[in-house]
Amino acid sequence: MPAPVRAPEVDRPGLQWFNVESPLSLRDLKGRVVILDFWTFCCINCMHVIPILRLVEEAYPEELVVIGVHSPKFNAEKDPEKVRQAIARYHITHPVVHDPEHSLWQAYAVHAWPTLVFIAPNGKVVGHASGEPDALQLIRMVDELVRTAGEDGALVPAGLALTPAGEDSGPFRFPAKIKPVPGRVKRWALADSGHHQIVLLDDVGRELARFGSGQADFADGPGEVAGFNSPQGLVASGQAIYVADTNNHAIRRIDLASGAVATLAGRAERGSGLSKPAPALETALASPWDLELNRHELYFANAGSHQLGVLDLETETVAVLAGDGRKAITDGPALEAQLAQPSGLALDGGRTTLYFVDSETSSVRALSLDAPRQVTTLVGSGLFDFGHVNGPFQQARLQHPLGLSSTDGGLLVADSYNGVLRRLDLEDRQVSDFDQGFECRDPICLPMGEPAGVWADGAERVFLVDTNNHRILQYRPAEKAYETWAPCP
Repeated sequence: MPAPVRAPEVDRPGLQWFNVESPLSLRDLKGRVVILDFWTFCCINCMHVIPILRLVEEAYPEELVVIGVHSPKFNAEKDPEKVRQAIARYHITHPVVHDPEHSLWQAYAVHAWPTLVFIAPNGKVVGHASGEPDALQLIRMVDELVRTAGEDGALVPAGLALTPAGEDSGPFRFPAKIKPVPGRVKRWALADSGHHQIVLLDDVGRELARFGSGQADFADGPGEVAGFNSPQGLVASGQAIYVADTNNHAIRRIDLASGAVATLAGRAERGSGLSKPAPALETALASPWDLELNRHELYFANAGSHQLGVLDLETETVAVLAGDGRKAITDGPALEAQLAQPSGLALDGGRTTLYFVDSETSSVRALSLDAPRQVTTLVGSGLFDFGHVNGPFQQARLQHPLGLSSTDGGLLVADSYNGVLRRLDLEDRQVSDFDQGFECRDPICLPMGEPAGVWADGAERVFLVDTNNHRILQYRPAEKAYETWAPCP
């Protein structure tokens, strides 16, 4: 094993820091263990690392310093304001340095997201680890570094002054998906991700009810005390709202009559790949991101394992629906196809095709539900092929889309990192900007903030969840106008 080398300095000119008043240098951190977390805010595997790091930070508050090194993949991720919003969305409180040109990435010879680099109290690199770490192994490694440094007299514990941003106090916080609630009276269900709640709205955007305590938790029971953790997706029947409880790696059910919350699938721990049918409550899921309901089958985007899954509500089993678990964009038979972080689902009107967005390949794809099931790609070509390009399907480009809705003759896509609403015409096989030329009727018109959800309510209106602006927009196609629908003024 080669001898440890001096860690390259992280305090470099031109880099912006978050959660601290001034840039940190490794010289100033001498005497403490340092972990550099190379991440980017689009990456599901990077999201999985955050709670693991939080465990070791809490275990060693003065012996350890974690520094997030934000190393963008997508062009939109180079914007420091979007980085700030991602830090707030993921509840990151440790220092973060934004490295848009990958200078630290190159200095530390990093090749993949996420990567952890371990620096001993003497300032030397003592290890690299790519991928998601095992929590217990990480704690043992840090414990060994702390113990050894203490025995050698190199450990100098000290607190670190942090200045994390405060949380927004509005009715919504980083809302995600919105879906209709079937019934005589029109209602809507919204995943209020940042508040760890599900909100029930009437047809003019007024709040009717909230489910969840408001604290990140995993707990069944009455709606006001039950716990969710950053739910991203949902779908409703006339009797229940089904919730993709993303950070709990679970699928939950809210009974609309009683408000009670129950767990249908998942064990509140990150699972590996889906396979053959297995008992739902005994199967660990991986960041379910969205849901669609087809009679007794509940389809889910299992973003963390790059697969689509199905929960059979009658047999109470879960199984793989599409994807072999490898991250790529490969079409073919459903179980042999390769997906990349599926994040939004939409059934066609005949319930014969499940459309989905693969955010990491900036693609829109389709799964035929009739046998033999096949995956085909409509728009998108590769993990690093993205942009804002309209035109024929094979030439068009998106940038990390998250939301999808079926509409008459086409699909609407919340093209998140481009900050626009796109339309895919399934007959002409053309992509266009749906919202081009629409008049904003709000008193203050804001640029779009990474929209994550969209739903077409017939031909009359379209709802778009403007996530980073903490609101839902209502588009009126016939009037070529849009305005804030919720929260109500």
